[in-house]
Amino acid sequence: MQLELPNLSGPAEASTRSITAPRRVYVNRDLKLSNIDWIGFDMDYTLAIYHQDEMDRLSIEATLDKLVARGYPPWIRDLEYPLDFPIRGLLIDKHLGNVLKMNRFKIVRKGYHGLTELNLNELRALYYERKVRHKSSRFHWIDTLYGTSEACMFATIVEAFKGRGMALKYAKLFTDIRECIDLSHQDGTILGPVMADPGRFIERDPELATTLHRLRSSGKRLFVLTNSRHVYTDVLLRYLLDGILPDYPTYQHYFDAVIVAAKKPGFFQKQLPLLERRGETLQPATLPLSRGRVYENGNLHELMKALGVTGNRVLYVGDHIYGDMLRSKKDSSWRTAMVIPELELEVTAVRDGREDTERSHLLYNLRHELEERLRDQQVRLKRIGKNGSADGAESLHLKRLIGSIRKQLRAIDEEQARLRRRIDARFHPYWGSLLKERTELSLFGAQVSEYSCVYTSRVSNLGAYSPHQYFRSPLNLLHHEL
Repeated sequence: MQLELPNLSGPAEASTRSITAPRRVYVNRDLKLSNIDWIGFDMDYTLAIYHQDEMDRLSIEATLDKLVARGYPPWIRDLEYPLDFPIRGLLIDKHLGNVLKMNRFKIVRKGYHGLTELNLNELRALYYERKVRHKSSRFHWIDTLYGTSEACMFATIVEAFKGRGMALKYAKLFTDIRECIDLSHQDGTILGPVMADPGRFIERDPELATTLHRLRSSGKRLFVLTNSRHVYTDVLLRYLLDGILPDYPTYQHYFDAVIVAAKKPGFFQKQLPLLERRGETLQPATLPLSRGRVYENGNLHELMKALGVTGNRVLYVGDHIYGDMLRSKKDSSWRTAMVIPELELEVTAVRDGREDTERSHLLYNLRHELEERLRDQQVRLKRIGKNGSADGAESLHLKRLIGSIRKQLRAIDEEQARLRRRIDARFHPYWGSLLKERTELSLFGAQVSEYSCVYTSRVSNLGAYSPHQYFRSPLNLLHHEL
């Protein structure tokens, strides 16, 4: 007996469909929040959303003096560093001094030498003969927002040396940039200004506290798992959460456990002991974990034992595709939610460019039809030639028809190129979409699709959904099912 479906055409109560597209949660894999007992959060770029331009500017300023001390010319301090140049998901070619963007098949589709764009012929000559192995020592993968300042400095300095006709060892330059940025984090020249003036560098989301409260009120238990040190974590979480809601005087009232200096991704793979901070000393942690206390280091196995829950009942929310998403997915059965702050701009660009995108899809299908017609006419012409009548009227007609089809194909290619540039410009002036590359997923987009169960632009977006929400992924059809 066939099930009688309900009539959904009448007025409906407010639902998640009323959530604006930039603030929605998007689903790669079904996730039932009613099956989740614990929700863990990374801090940087997850609970704390940074003002990226300010952070990149601070990182560059903190690093340039260290580069000059290593022998780089003082004029690098006076260069204009285009903060809008880099995005996540770029690849640094330390051998040739190029910055690249690949699709999910690891085919290089865009690239710059310094700040000068490489054309398609140059990219083909450099990267199409052999497969690009992006995990090899030759390349460095920019997979975090922390790393965008590195790409900006690298490209700008390469461009400046090239413009002055000066020789430069690209691998050494990038190694020096990486080491100097790391030193700037360690010696406080980056973290110090952030702690002194968090409002300059961090966006205080007015909905974050309410979202955490709503999750707690539904019976979820919350924890923080961050690589940041205790002092830095304490300052940022106080700024974000202390005193926002009357029932939560401090940030520690929101979380059942706070674990700092976690050393991810090693946290998921190694067996470092979980320590409890008591003042300035660290002692072995005693179980169960207690609210209001701060823990350091630790490992996945020990944390799971402390939480007293199986892995598939834990949802971990983070921003780092490797340290948060990939490792937690491969080394545990944790469910994953990825925070992508850039997503709000991505979704807006998709909406604004929908007309161009639909036109591009139409041209894509038309090109396929014309190519089929071209092959048919070429086969017919070849048959006529074999019969010895290549100079006849039919042959002349086919040659004109083939010429006409080729002209149409060239016109389609030219229009597609214009559309592609216009579509890309809505996303990013240099690289286009973060998550796509032409009609394919970008390499970064493919990793988001593979390793995150759901993704969204900020933690507070969860507050618009029921704590028992069933996030359902779209139907995943193979081509033969379409």
